[in-house]
Amino acid sequence: MKSVYERVKARDPDQPEFHQAVEEVLDSLGPVIEDNPEFMDVVKGMVEPERVIQFRIPWYDDDGNLHVNRGFRVQFNSAIGPYKGGLRFHPSVNLSILKFLGFEQVFKNSLTGLPMGGGKGGSDFDPKGKSDSEVMRFCQSFMSELWRHIGADLDVPAGDIGVGGREIGYLFGMYRKLANEFTGVLTGKGLPYGGSLIRPEATGYGLVYFAREMLATKDKSFDGATVAISGSGNVAQFACEKVLDLGGKPVTMSDSSGYIYDEAGIDRDKLAWIMDLKNNRRGRIKEYSENFDGVDFTESKPEPNLNQLWATNVDVALPCATQNEVNGDEAKMLVDSGVMAVAEGANMPCTPEAVEVFLENGVLFAPGKASNAGGVATSGLEMSQNSLRMSWSRDEVDQKLEGIMVNIHKNAYNTADRYGMPGNYVAGANIAGFLKVAEATMAQGIL
Repeated sequence: MKSVYERVKARDPDQPEFHQAVEEVLDSLGPVIEDNPEFMDVVKGMVEPERVIQFRIPWYDDDGNLHVNRGFRVQFNSAIGPYKGGLRFHPSVNLSILKFLGFEQVFKNSLTGLPMGGGKGGSDFDPKGKSDSEVMRFCQSFMSELWRHIGADLDVPAGDIGVGGREIGYLFGMYRKLANEFTGVLTGKGLPYGGSLIRPEATGYGLVYFAREMLATKDKSFDGATVAISGSGNVAQFACEKVLDLGGKPVTMSDSSGYIYDEAGIDRDKLAWIMDLKNNRRGRIKEYSENFDGVDFTESKPEPNLNQLWATNVDVALPCATQNEVNGDEAKMLVDSGVMAVAEGANMPCTPEAVEVFLENGVLFAPGKASNAGGVATSGLEMSQNSLRMSWSRDEVDQKLEGIMVNIHKNAYNTADRYGMPGNYVAGANIAGFLKVAEATMAQGIL
């Protein structure tokens, strides 16, 4: 395994996020390779994407000025189904981040039990502060190249950071025009043109369903539990909603400007206010503290300052903002505050040092490839509905989502136990996700 990792680093020395994702998975696979040495060839191939597409995206702003962004699609692995994974529009987007996300997506999609391979894409375009017309022109330019590389049975993108319902609509419209067909090539679509109920809620709901199953292994529940949530976007909002459904008390949310702490708890009315703030007014979380009494706002400080959100005295922590937002020292703050469980709502929000702190201190820890798989699982359900030319009810989709998350937990838990690492969801999820892909790869020939 070490030789594979060293080769990855040597080939792409400037891709630290990708190195981190690969190292975490490879560290878990030792017992599997001991039992199945023939899978070593699969490992060597899995760390290299099947295809990487990069292209330019020219677009004009409202003042007639030309801008040129970079676009990417990393098609990582299609052994068990068409590539599936989101598109991210954010200034931080680069090949390292997209390869890390695409690699993670392979295992996440495998864990859902649905026939989906792994991919990821996006652009260094920043939709913040742009008019609807500017976003539309950018999306149309982006899709004018991407459309030739995707398809319902080839690669089905979805949304991610910076790509919500507005962006998906513009992208789908351009794809439909260029391809001259109406097909389920994108997920996260609006309900009037093939979207699925529960899709916006899916990642946040699924996260809490998984955390609920973890807590149950220790005879605990969300009922009466105090919960720290980072972020205030789609995942954080609906995780907060589901925590409330299960009797918990969310007390924090954040954005890039800082975080709020509401000791009384973020109730349904306050959550509705946050949703309006973020989804309609596109405001900053600081405004919450100005609108409600007894709320503290702490401004973000640049590294190496620690994020004091993680010093909050809570039972459960749900990091839902972005990658590497919880470091080792911040994990120690959570442990010192008595946290019982941490479940990743974002992709890889905890650094390797943070994960080590949680595992060493007996904290229940769920890696994102397992706990935030609800979004892509429901995207898979949207693909099924599109193929069937039908739409399922809200309750039907929610029940299917809950069942998938319960099965992912059971699979990760039992796999960790089978390989002598009881309670280690990182190892369990990595091994369970890998085995399905490895067996499919061996059966088809290592191509």
